[in-house]
Amino acid sequence: MDRSFVVQLNDYRITTAEILYWMPDHRHVLQSLVWQHLDLAPKFPALTKFLDYWERNLDARLHKVRVASAALIKPAEFRFASGLYQLH
Repeated sequence: MDRSFVVQLNDYRITTAEILYWMPDHRHVLQSLVWQHLDLAPKFPALTKFLDYWERNLDARLHKVRVASAALIKPAEFRFASGLYQLH
């Protein structure tokens, strides 16, 4: 069985983080990085580990991190049609 499928069954979600940071050589330039990984909401241990590594080892200073998370495996959603149309 695929490992990513198994962790999704254990409440892991696809997590996307937009990381804004200041360039180390050009302190007035704000850069953007998009990070995406399967992570466990609401504590996001994988993202926290990545950001801790960033703070310890990189010269670029973090400005802002925006996080979005969505479950990939969830109950099906059903909606009824608002009308019935026939084409001949």
